[in-house]
Amino acid sequence: MTNFTRSAIFNQMLKSSHSVEGLEAGSEEVLRGLLQDVPAIRNIEVQHEHSAKDRGFDLLFRFEVEGRPHTLVCEVKSSGQPRYVRDAVHYLNHLALQFDRATPVFMAPYLSAQARGLCRDAGVSYADLEGNCRIVFDTVFIERLVATKPATEKRELKSLFKPKSAQVLRRLLREPSRVWKVVDLAEAADVSLGHVSNVRRALLDRDWAAVEPDGLRLTAPDALLDHWRDNYEPPAGERIQAYTPTHGTSFTEAVRDTMREPGAHVALAANSAAQWLAPYGRTGREHIYADKLGWAALRRHLEVGPIARGANLEIVVLKDDGLFRDIVEPAPGLFTTSPVQTYLDLAASGERGREAADHLRENGLEWPR
Repeated sequence: MTNFTRSAIFNQMLKSSHSVEGLEAGSEEVLRGLLQDVPAIRNIEVQHEHSAKDRGFDLLFRFEVEGRPHTLVCEVKSSGQPRYVRDAVHYLNHLALQFDRATPVFMAPYLSAQARGLCRDAGVSYADLEGNCRIVFDTVFIERLVATKPATEKRELKSLFKPKSAQVLRRLLREPSRVWKVVDLAEAADVSLGHVSNVRRALLDRDWAAVEPDGLRLTAPDALLDHWRDNYEPPAGERIQAYTPTHGTSFTEAVRDTMREPGAHVALAANSAAQWLAPYGRTGREHIYADKLGWAALRRHLEVGPIARGANLEIVVLKDDGLFRDIVEPAPGLFTTSPVQTYLDLAASGERGREAADHLRENGLEWPR
């Protein structure tokens, strides 16, 4: 079986398992509208796959451009995830060879910047139903870029970064070069096999991971972290603004004493964690994550009082303790959030926080780039 035949079978499987009613009709309308806006294009005719003798395309646009015949060979998919784009563009380039003066075009409901880049690199034109397009042939160049994303894309990204999925991602990012079996990853992240499978599929779809003979390995940790940062939601919990009279070494020792208490979960966070991971610049407020037992212990050891003098302490009593499974010990007896979690919290805390986050990423995160 040739590579081209395998690609054809794969694309047909993708089409049948992800069918979306009206997708081809919508794609035809979008592409026809783009072509009709070009004065040099005349006599547009469209042929559908079902009207051809199984030549492999979804839509075939025939027209004249400045009196010369031209053809657009279109593949329409219900998913524009990079994983599917990568296979489709190779298939399209082979398919276009069956026609004279033909340009391959990939179409989907939405194409991310990464997916669009794959099309450009492969010399394939593209258009999505959201409004992004790049159609290049003969003397014609059409390019549009929109800032919007479909609601489904936003939901999928938010789902990928929910607390249980985040436990898997933090585990992966801690050892980004490691190859993981699903069972081992589920055990290390303390989540179900189903959660790991969902995360695995999402990473593969976006080309952020690859399957190797021994398991799953991240291939684009920076891209994963960028998207997590841009879609980050701070951990849910009760946020408490408080005042403590302890400072400097006294504060550090009081936090250590708290962390020694049986059953108490406590971790320095944000800028307080960054001071131990990759110091950048101090702020006037300490940040700590805790569970209920940890918060009770903090009140005692830090002599927490009312905010009459101004808050210098923020405590977040977390609803989910999964974050505590990824803490680190940068100094004996002192625990902080991991470099990845610290980076995310800093990046979400304003301009100065973003500067500290960039400093931490440069100096505290080690993985292949």
